[in-house]
Amino acid sequence: MQYLVVSFNYKTCSLESREKIAFVDEAATRRFLDLFVGLEMVVEAFVINTCNRIEIVAATRDNFATYHAAIGLLSKLTDADFDELSSTALRLEDEAAVEHLFSVVSSLDSLVVGEAQITGQVKDAFRLSHANGTAGRELNRVLSYAVKCAAEVRNATNISQNPVSIASVAVAQAIESMGGSIAGMTGVVVGAGEMGRLAAKHLLRAGADVLLLTRNRDNAEALAEELGENVRVADFDRLRVVLNRYRLLFTATASPDPIITPDMITNSDLERLWFDIAIPRDIDTIENDRITLYRIDDLQTISRNNHALRQEQALQASEIVRRYREEFFRWLRALSVEPVIKRLRLRIDDVIEAEIARTVKKGFVPAGHEANLKRMVTQVFDKFLHEPTKRLRAISQENDGSVAIEALKEIFDISTDDVDPQKYKKLAHEAAHHPHPHPHNPPHQGES
Repeated sequence: MQYLVVSFNYKTCSLESREKIAFVDEAATRRFLDLFVGLEMVVEAFVINTCNRIEIVAATRDNFATYHAAIGLLSKLTDADFDELSSTALRLEDEAAVEHLFSVVSSLDSLVVGEAQITGQVKDAFRLSHANGTAGRELNRVLSYAVKCAAEVRNATNISQNPVSIASVAVAQAIESMGGSIAGMTGVVVGAGEMGRLAAKHLLRAGADVLLLTRNRDNAEALAEELGENVRVADFDRLRVVLNRYRLLFTATASPDPIITPDMITNSDLERLWFDIAIPRDIDTIENDRITLYRIDDLQTISRNNHALRQEQALQASEIVRRYREEFFRWLRALSVEPVIKRLRLRIDDVIEAEIARTVKKGFVPAGHEANLKRMVTQVFDKFLHEPTKRLRAISQENDGSVAIEALKEIFDISTDDVDPQKYKKLAHEAAHHPHPHPHNPPHQGES
């Protein structure tokens, strides 16, 4: 099964464009869903329709064909231009689609982050489609996890339990000073400790690239690997070159003395925004009207007057969302392969019993030897199936593993339509402990 989200939201699509394709009432939504799910490649779908977004959430057999069908059907039903819709649509597939839905339900993708209405709106959207017969088990699994994720986000980001970090305030101030966006810029982070790590995470979340410098390059390399491909590492002895090349600088080392002094500034024409979030200070007193310098005291003052707390919570919440996404797919993979393995072995047990009975009946084996014969034949099959079973479980962890599993089900005529997901929550739980965090119970069937 594949997952697809086609999103027209306030970030990528103007209000005027959203108005053209908004569903005016439930009847319009049902009409779209009936036509959409009537297509061969679409298994299930529901529509999120709010003032800030119109999103089509689908379980599909073919994401590519489904995406173009969704755009085409919207264009046909609303007279909106196909090319315009294509240019403003955000297309998210599989893991990205699931993570996006979890973020939406958790109110991390909202215009006002943390607003409570969106969770109920998404649940209502699913219920409408469920009642219409156009959404069911496949999307209920995803949405059930999304609702659990949203609940943990609300609990874990309680204001009293999660104070603002100076790093979040620094990045928030950088965004404000740069006109509301630092996307595409490079933020230099000096120091790979907790404060440097937080600064780097907030920069990445704001769409900036990160250049890490620290005296211990191994620590920087480890942090870069953790944070992802938009993080580079430079040798600490290149600090003088770097600070004269990039506009954004965040220092958070444990040095007892300043690591940046006035004599290191050679490019006097470059406008720079520097944040010294270290105690004691990393940056010496510098008098240069092209450099704006914020220190800890400045940032603490700013934190009392801006929305950095909400941004700090959003960063923590996004980590929860990613964890739930990983848990969901671990559970889904276990749900796809384990019932097949179990039913294949049950099929083999039935064959062994029947053949032993036939063998004894025909006198090939004396009566009374059935138990020993069954033990031997079972051991043969166990040894024969050991490696294929290991490989099947390994294949199931791959993105296209479902193809092999579906082929096996077809070859041996195995159906798992009646499988109860609750039976496999232990497998997901155990997988999450090696080495992943503790998961939550997999979703039950029925209304979310």
